[in-house]
Formats: sequence, C-alpha cells, structure tokens
Amino acid sequence: MRKVIISLAPVEAGNPIDKEALVEDVVRSAQAGAAMCHLHCRRPDGTLTPDTTELADTFERIAARTNLILQVSTGGVSRMNIQERCRPLDCRNVESASLNGGTTNLGEAVYVNTFDDIRYCARAVYERGILPEIEVFDIGMIYNIEMTRKEVPYREPILYNLVFGHKGGMQPDMQCLTAFCGAVPRDARWGVTHYGRDNWEFLAAAIAMGASVVRIGFEDSRYLAPGRQAVWNYEEVEKLANLIRAMDLEPATPDQARELMGILHRNPRKVRDPRGDGRNPCMASF
Repeated sequence: MRKVIISLAPVEAGNPIDKEALVEDVVRSAQAGAAMCHLHCRRPDGTLTPDTTELADTFERIAARTNLILQVSTGGVSRMNIQERCRPLDCRNVESASLNGGTTNLGEAVYVNTFDDIRYCARAVYERGILPEIEVFDIGMIYNIEMTRKEVPYREPILYNLVFGHKGGMQPDMQCLTAFCGAVPRDARWGVTHYGRDNWEFLAAAIAMGASVVRIGFEDSRYLAPGRQAVWNYEEVEKLANLIRAMDLEPATPDQARELMGILHRNPRKVRDPRGDGRNPCMASF
C-alpha cells in the first residue's frame, strides 16, 4: 500500500512560542500520524534568529519523546545571510532541512535566495549528511536546482516541496498543480504545501496525483473545516491522516518516511515510539 508522509509545520509566524505547549502538540501530532516536524529557528517571541539555543532545546525535547524526523528551515524572510540561516544545521538530531530554490516575492516582501545561496546551502546540508527538501515557489526554481546540480552533487532522489498559495508565487489550483508536477524531473520525489489553505480539496488532489509528502500545520493555515479553525496542530494531522486512509493509502511512519526520502543519517536516539510499533531509529553510516 502506498505511503504518504505527513510533515508538520506547527509554528505560525509572528506569534510568541509556548515551548511546553508546542512540544505536547508535536507529540500528539506524532501519535496522530505525522512523520516529520519542520521548525524555523525562532526566539520565544516568534521572531527569526541565528541563535539556535531555543531550537536545539525544542528538538531535544521532541526527540526524547518521539521518533519524528526533525527538519530545520534555512529560510524565512529576514535580514540574516545564508551563513546565519544555515546555523540550525548543526543542531543535534537534525535529519532534514529546507533548501530554497530561488528568489521570489513572498507577500509584500522579497525573499532572496541567490544562486550563491543555493550552492552554499546545498554544500552545507550534504557535508553534514542531512537530506534537503527543496522549497520551490514557482516552476523556474526547479530549473535553478537542475542548473546547480551541475556544480554541486545532489544525492538522488531529489525531494521537492511545491509551495502554493503565497502572494507572488504559484496558486493552489489544478492548472498550476498540473504544470508544477509536469516540471518535476521523473527521477525526483515531490510534496506540497498549501499556504493560506481554506479547503482540503487541493491537498487531496495532490495526494491523488502522487505527492510523497504533504505538509500541514499552523505555519501554513489553521483551517480545519468551514467556519472552524483548529486549536491544536494535531487536529489537522488527524484530519489529514483520515483523508489519506479514506483514499486507501496509509500515513507513513517516521522510519518508513526515512526509507522513502532516502535519509542516510539516523540519529541514535532512544525514544518511546508513540504508535507502539516498537521500532527505534538506528545508526547508519553516510
């Protein structure tokens, strides 16, 4: 049976962070079917920072209680340079990281990711044995990655996260989804993010078209149902897991997700598996 990876991005930009509540929510989300947790490096007030202290502590707490793949962001609109944005790569327990595929308008801001930035980030993740999830906001960014592959060796299969819904980027309609998918190389895997989501149809269509990863969580939207917002991230994870099962598919466990994504570096964490299947992550060389 085909497995679909649920990626959780639980922190809404601009809001203060209650770390204890966040960790509990992430643990409940793991129990509900999430396989990966995506976090930006933020201060307790929610602003982006190159200081990894809070992020590292949050990851330690999550890793102690779940088997989730922990993914750091190397992006977000800020004044940080690419070296500062890549500091979270040195946090313990990190197995995946975002790698942004180019510059775009992101809302009213300009989100700068030059070719030098792309090459720097690609080298930084691969030097550390970390799997990049390549964030692309328009079709041209896929070709940016294809061009940089000639200069920086990318490990296959490449994983693209196709991001829809941001002002200035691709919009969440079937025409854009079809065009975007058509541009993804045949030997690559892809997933979707629907920013500002106000329905579940687009995610269902992406799953039906072959998405390997679907991102959910408050970073993108709190929408749960018409006229209703989720109070906790795990509510969104539960609904997405049920949607996947209704399509006769299965949410991937974290270890199944590691296999599907080709993650080579597994941290030797002793954790309680929230699904009770008894499996713990193992150490692999890279």
